[in-house]
Amino acid sequence: MEERFEWRDEFEIGVTAIDKDHQQLFKIINRLFALQAEGKSSQWACQEGLKFFKAHALTHFMDEEKYMASIRYGGLEHHRLVHQTFRDQTLPALEQELEQTGYSQEAVDHFLGVCAGWLIGHTLTEDRAIVQNQLGKWTTLLPGEEREAMKKVIVQLVFDMFHLESQVISDIYGGERFGTGVYYHMVYGRPGEEEKLEVILIFEEELLINTVGKIMGIQTNLLDNMLIHAVRYTARQFSDRVLECFPSMEGYRLEEDDLLTYKQFHKIIDKEPPQVSLLLNTGAGYFAHCTIAPHLLEEGIGTPLSNDNAVAEVEKYLTRRRAKEESIRETHKQKILVVDDSATLRQGMKQMLEKDYLVSVAESGVAAIRAITLNPPDLVLLDYEMPICDGRQTLEMLRSEEAFANIPVIFLTGRRDPESMIKVMPLNPSGYLLKNSKPEKIKKEIDDFMQKLRAEQGEK
Repeated sequence: MEERFEWRDEFEIGVTAIDKDHQQLFKIINRLFALQAEGKSSQWACQEGLKFFKAHALTHFMDEEKYMASIRYGGLEHHRLVHQTFRDQTLPALEQELEQTGYSQEAVDHFLGVCAGWLIGHTLTEDRAIVQNQLGKWTTLLPGEEREAMKKVIVQLVFDMFHLESQVISDIYGGERFGTGVYYHMVYGRPGEEEKLEVILIFEEELLINTVGKIMGIQTNLLDNMLIHAVRYTARQFSDRVLECFPSMEGYRLEEDDLLTYKQFHKIIDKEPPQVSLLLNTGAGYFAHCTIAPHLLEEGIGTPLSNDNAVAEVEKYLTRRRAKEESIRETHKQKILVVDDSATLRQGMKQMLEKDYLVSVAESGVAAIRAITLNPPDLVLLDYEMPICDGRQTLEMLRSEEAFANIPVIFLTGRRDPESMIKVMPLNPSGYLLKNSKPEKIKKEIDDFMQKLRAEQGEK
């Protein structure tokens, strides 16, 4: 999960002390993301980062509550409940998961995803409400006793249906991303009534594969059409059994169901906050349950599934997921910048490499420096014999900047004379490629170099 949450003006609420605390929390989360991206998400680093984040967050909560009390903010008790839930439920549960799994990659992803998502959502809603003299969105939650009853029912059903001992991480789940999820949305109604009840069940992909997938005897670790359909009917049974436990929900019948994207899911809960919003760790993956009632169905959120269109709609859903996964894989490709004054050579190199790498091009040394500044590559293939600013001068400028000093540079040249090589040796080039070599030989040398580069980065 390589992410970065930049501080933006929209996060500022206009209270200097609170804004500074928020910026510091963002920095801590970003540092943990950076450690992970660098392959340094060791147990010690995560422990120290978690302690720092937790200590700063708890101090911030106290300071923020004092500020709300000082201005007699009407939503103080609701806001305090959100803090309390995160402090007493979410953080301890995430810590426990990290400890029990030995700080596994998956547990670290959960910690970062939930904490970062909570921080952003809380800043944009609850904290902003303080200065706008409005109540936060969680004022619509069911009363405590009813919420506790719902939690017990859902935890018991998870055990009954999947034989999993689950733990409630948060009963004020704000839609934080906790992994690759499937968002299943059901709309219930009563005959002759306009009021609707909506239920959204969010399953971490791993949970579905470990439960429904294993029951069906599916061997693959990937979602497929059959598994998605099985999940739909399992989720309906789960939701129906929850409704049966509460007299206030008697008489509701399923009218529509659809599969949502993450964006569509947020569109629903941002418009109408849930009355029940739970996040659970089942031990086999994360699971969330959101209930919205009453709510007038907003058209265009998702395509209702029926016997006529279910196969086609599920296939579309899986196609979108595969496209997104492919996009994610693309962003993790190594980046190569090709610098040459010949458009023919630039295009030829790009066509040869773009299947395996993210390839960008530049027609001059100056253009190369600009491109590297905006988006540093993993490797630069640099023409040695360019007019005005040749390869040696370009490499000199690159090495003079500390941020770019260690970017590998391989020269592209039409000749390999000793005099030219001697001139650039102090600038530490990573090698030379003869332009007139066979394409397959050039490609192999680049592939070998990039494979070695990956191995070296993995050891750091």
